[in-house]
Amino acid sequence: QVQLVESGGGLVQAGGSLRLSCLASGRTFSSRAMGWFRQAPGKEREFVAYIDWNGRITYYADSVRGRFTISRDNAKNMVNLQMNSLKAEDTAVYYCASHNSGVYYRGSSYAYWGQGTQVTVSS
Repeated sequence: QVQLVESGGGLVQAGGSLRLSCLASGRTFSSRAMGWFRQAPGKEREFVAYIDWNGRITYYADSVRGRFTISRDNAKNMVNLQMNSLKAEDTAVYYCASHNSGVYYRGSSYAYWGQGTQVTVSS
């Protein structure tokens, strides 16, 4: 089993930056791909970013590509999401998740989820 805890959310002005962190427990962390998803009020959960087990392959949603960067530090059991040039439409609860199998952009491909951290971007 994997346990995930997100942190780093908060309130920022449009154009600002936040760094989200996901701390994982479980001995299999370093061999698992990870993803970030988000869910805005009244909307379905959507894919944000993906990173493979060693950090060499990343994928991003079109809406965040060029602004967000996903990274991982397996020695620290941590996955990060650096968010720059934030927009009001980035407001959502952000979740990290541990990939199991299946396409990277589908939430059902992920086996374990954190509790989420709120990101609010004001304009």
